[in-house]
Amino acid sequence: MAPRPVPPARAATAATLAALLLAAGTACGGPDKPPNAEVAQPSPARDRIGTLSIHTAQGPRACTASVVRSPRHNLLVTAAHCVQNQRVGLLDGLVFTPGYRNGYTPYGTWPVESITVDPRWAQEDDPDFDVAFVTVSPVGGKQIEDAVGGNPIGTGQGVGLAVSVTGYPNESDEPITCAVKTRSQSSTQERFDCGGYTDGTSGSPWVTDSGTVVGVIGGYQEGGDSPGTSYSITFDQRVADLYRKATT
Repeated sequence: MAPRPVPPARAATAATLAALLLAAGTACGGPDKPPNAEVAQPSPARDRIGTLSIHTAQGPRACTASVVRSPRHNLLVTAAHCVQNQRVGLLDGLVFTPGYRNGYTPYGTWPVESITVDPRWAQEDDPDFDVAFVTVSPVGGKQIEDAVGGNPIGTGQGVGLAVSVTGYPNESDEPITCAVKTRSQSSTQERFDCGGYTDGTSGSPWVTDSGTVVGVIGGYQEGGDSPGTSYSITFDQRVADLYRKATT
């Protein structure tokens, strides 16, 4: 069965929302003293990254998402467990707030319109398919990519890539970021090490120096059981196929 876009169909209470959040992250750097993530300074590229929350920008946080290039200019990428879970189904009422910082919403809040996940995630919560593409409705007649730009999706890039990972911990009103190198976790999963990636950072994009998204926090352990090591499914043909479904 092919992946297909499905509209959000189920509301999340605070308790069920918490069950979906990531305990992700790790220390990025050397084996002796891995560094921690720092507050991400504002920039146009980082404004493509934002919070996924319930109903409003100040509502309960779900995860992090980012804008990616697409034919209709309305697409985000995040982790599948951020938007759907076997326990509660699809989260309803999600909104995306790009560039959110200290209560300031420079580009407004964009309602989630549809969600595309692989059926192997939808049916089994298979961690090897923990990625989702999300469309958002236009605001003020403008699509999200036209407002903030978007990053290309990259597949088949290999490991050992220098990336920056920017995301929103639930306990902070500012995003964090860390410059790391990707490493292999398994034949289908990758990881990086940098401290500070706690609940809310699931879905944070792994962005190369060229601006290409090659991962999102998720996958193994829904992104990580400690704030020191974070995971992503390998962006390979699985992600290329899902992107194609999301954009057609």
